[in-house]
Amino acid sequence: MFCVKCGKEEETFRGLCIDCFLDGKQLITLPVHIDLERCANCEEFRINGRWVKETAAAAAEDAAISQMSAIDGMRIITVGAEAEELDERNFHVMADVSGELSDRAVTAAAETIVRIKNNVCRKCSRQLGNYYEATLQIRSGSKELSAELRDETVRYVRERIENISSINRQIFLTKVEEVQGGVDMLLSSISLARSLAKELSDTYGAETKESSKLVGKTAGGSDMYRMTYLVRMPEYHLNDVVIFEDKVHKLSGITKGGGKLTRLGDFNASTVRRSRMTEMKVHTSYDSLMEATVVSRSAGEIQILHPLNYTTVDVRIPDGAEIGDTVNVADIDGTLFFVP
Repeated sequence: MFCVKCGKEEETFRGLCIDCFLDGKQLITLPVHIDLERCANCEEFRINGRWVKETAAAAAEDAAISQMSAIDGMRIITVGAEAEELDERNFHVMADVSGELSDRAVTAAAETIVRIKNNVCRKCSRQLGNYYEATLQIRSGSKELSAELRDETVRYVRERIENISSINRQIFLTKVEEVQGGVDMLLSSISLARSLAKELSDTYGAETKESSKLVGKTAGGSDMYRMTYLVRMPEYHLNDVVIFEDKVHKLSGITKGGGKLTRLGDFNASTVRRSRMTEMKVHTSYDSLMEATVVSRSAGEIQILHPLNYTTVDVRIPDGAEIGDTVNVADIDGTLFFVP
């Protein structure tokens, strides 16, 4: 075959030898201007239909690459781009590629101006509009939810949502409201609220209930509901000293199936089914345990100073217990017990 332009006999590409075809040919093209959406609230950029968090320069480079077109028949091997800031809303971007065309290694470059346009993403629009699908209510089995437990559960929910939203940006916490007896958290997703209620129930041994409220119709005419998930925290908490079946125990663990108990005095381990954990009565919360100074230690026993009257008291300890200068103790009907 021969080139219709120069007459050279060799393999041709669209009737031309590769040299004649490449002569003055623009192998890649970019629009003169590219508009790049930026959310004015979260400052993420929309590229190829996805909102991403990156610097303005990096977003401008990605936007240019996403709009680049190559001539038919060219196989692109590498792509690069470099953005130069003209002002806070405009970037000059130079894109370059390397590739192959009819078995010939080729390179090409093109340039464009990327213009940043502020908008509001769907997530922020919903969040700013107080959109929510479900309410997660945290309450206590006692009269009031303690400030410590309230802060702990809110922190847990915030951290879980932060992790999940890094994968699914439609997940967010709309609002946290302190109410009488506890706290309400308004969430963007029913499935998220249901999952968090179960996690809190498994972690704290809490009771859960759910209810729904009809709030309107979907665009398709189906009923639209808002869900409420109540998580009622028990009076007992991990490491509390509790009374169960007339014996004194430390609540040493909480599982999906129930609780793990360590009996004070002989330190025998036992379990209690989830359905019976409501029978446990808190004798001393973990935060209210007394701290006693250790005077001496012998096999299976330590001698401590009573934290109230400073008399010397012998208390039993479990085998292998690591004893420091002080230990936690509970006063059970006038008798001190070591709490591991």
